[in-house]
Amino acid sequence: MHLNQQALRVEGLRKSFRSGASELVLFDNLSFELARGEMLAIVGASGAGKSTLLHILGAVDKPSTGEIYCAQFRLSSLSENAAADFRNREVGFVWQFHYLLPEFTALENIAMPLLMRGDSKANAEKEALQWLQEVGLAQRSHHRAGELSGGEQQRAALARALITKPKILLADEPTGDLDSRTADTVFELIARLHSDFQLSSVIATHNFGFARRCHRVLRLENGKIEEIAPASLAE
Repeated sequence: MHLNQQALRVEGLRKSFRSGASELVLFDNLSFELARGEMLAIVGASGAGKSTLLHILGAVDKPSTGEIYCAQFRLSSLSENAAADFRNREVGFVWQFHYLLPEFTALENIAMPLLMRGDSKANAEKEALQWLQEVGLAQRSHHRAGELSGGEQQRAALARALITKPKILLADEPTGDLDSRTADTVFELIARLHSDFQLSSVIATHNFGFARRCHRVLRLENGKIEEIAPASLAE
């Protein structure tokens, strides 16, 4: 794949932890690429390391060895402050739990990333209102996070992830806490926003139905990663 077609490149990634005198290897020698505009699913059993992998891809955590390249950045070379700036500008995160701040309204929660990087309150709230409309929550803008349903909370979390106009979306079991009907609605929204805003997305999911609808699927198992055909995933 040509460099300008890559959104992200992973080379020889390893993550291990010390446990007393022994070493626990979560995964080793992972290498793969994410193309611009691609929606990539990562599947695997609980504990396989999917969440840790997404944390590393988003510069929240660091690998034991290996490199990740994103845009002009080599993530291992970033200082703590540079990594924080990278996360704020280049990557949008959506987790299984929404992590909305309960004392703030939906509007305030979504505006938060822009305020944290120094935007004015007026501009941040203007952008947040546009994103509330984008995810179908304009009428809920002044409701506190706890007053929203599970699906509404996850839609608000998606708007908060994308308000900074990131190039990459990382989603870790984004529908895992939702009933099947609400989960399908949220996934459809993720797929639409991925397309509309020309995102490159990595989605860790247990939902094989959703994984089959991605462009490519990687399975993380026994510390290794392999590409599998989306159609091969059983219901």
